[in-house]
Amino acid sequence: MKFQRILAALVGAIMLTALAVTASAQLPQNDPNKKIENSTLVFREKEAEKMPIVAGSNLYCAGYIQKGNISANIEIVGADDEKDQHIYAEGDYLYINAGSNNGVKKGDMYSVIRPRGKVKSNWTDKGSLGIFVQEVGALEVVNVKPEVAVARVKANCSVILFGDLVKPLVKRTSPMFQKRGPLDLFKDSSGKASGNIVMARDGAELLGREMIVYIDLGREDNVKVGDYLTIYRPLGTGNIYSKVTKESSLDNKEDGYESRRYRGGHFSNQTTRKKGSEAGGSTVTTEGAKSRRPNGLRKVLGEMVILNVMESTATAVIVRAASEIHTGDRVEVQ
Repeated sequence: MKFQRILAALVGAIMLTALAVTASAQLPQNDPNKKIENSTLVFREKEAEKMPIVAGSNLYCAGYIQKGNISANIEIVGADDEKDQHIYAEGDYLYINAGSNNGVKKGDMYSVIRPRGKVKSNWTDKGSLGIFVQEVGALEVVNVKPEVAVARVKANCSVILFGDLVKPLVKRTSPMFQKRGPLDLFKDSSGKASGNIVMARDGAELLGREMIVYIDLGREDNVKVGDYLTIYRPLGTGNIYSKVTKESSLDNKEDGYESRRYRGGHFSNQTTRKKGSEAGGSTVTTEGAKSRRPNGLRKVLGEMVILNVMESTATAVIVRAASEIHTGDRVEVQ
C-alpha cells in the first residue's frame, strides 16, 4: 500500500510537469533580439500634447476685469418655475428681455454674467483696473417671442439669479499642454513685462495649482493668450507676519554657557560672528548681511498661463506651484 501511494504521487507529479510544459509551449515567446517599443508611453505622451490646459468652468467661468462700460440691455427677467424658486441652475428655463424684435433666434447661445463692481487693489500701480465681471453660466434659446425669449440653462458655475446680464457667447480656446522641463527655482528675470496678482476667483488669497487669478497685465502690455509667466516675489518677503524676530536674544552674550566644573567653552552655539579680523567687533546682524548682497534676488514660486486678455488685465490659471502663492505676488512674462 505504501509503495502504491508513492507511485501515484510520482505519476501525478509527472503529469503536472507535462501540462506545464505544454502550456508554456503555447504561450508567445519573447525574442531577445527583438527591440521592444514602449508604445503605451509614446501614445500617452502624444495624447498629453493635445490636452487643453483648462476646460469647463475654468475656461468659460474664469471671470475677467473689464475696463470699459458693460452693456446692461439684456437680462434675465423671469423663469418657468419662479413661483417655487429664486435661484436657477442647469436645466431650468429662463426668460430674457429680448426677442425676435432684437434679432434673437432659436439656438442662439448666451453667457450669463454678473458685474460685481470696480476693482481696487494695493497691488498695482495702474490705478483703476476696471469692473470685475463674474461669469455664471450659459443659456441656449429654445423659444422666441417678439419681445422676450425662453432660454434653457446649458451649464452653470454658480447659481443664476434674476437680473443677471446675458450677452452672446464667445467661443474660447484653451492653450494646449506643452512638455516643459522642471521648474527653474532660481530663474533670472527675463526683462519682459511684469506685474502683480491683484485678485483671485472667489476671493481666494492662498493660491495653488489650477486656481484662477487676475493680473494687472493686459493688451496694453502685449500679453497674449497662451503666454507663460513666472510667479515670484523678492527674496525674503511675503511672510504673513509683519514682525519676525531675526536675531536671538542670546546673540550679544559672551559668557554663561559653560558648566562651572568642566569649563567647556563660554561661547553660545547660536551667536553670529563678531566683526573684524580678530572677531572683536560688534555682532553681525541679519539685516547687515543682507545689505551686502546685490539687488534683484528673488524666490520663484510657480508658473501661470494666460487664458483671457482684456485692456489692462488678464485672467490666468496657475499650472505649477513650488511654494505658497499669495495675492500681491509678482509675475513676469517668460
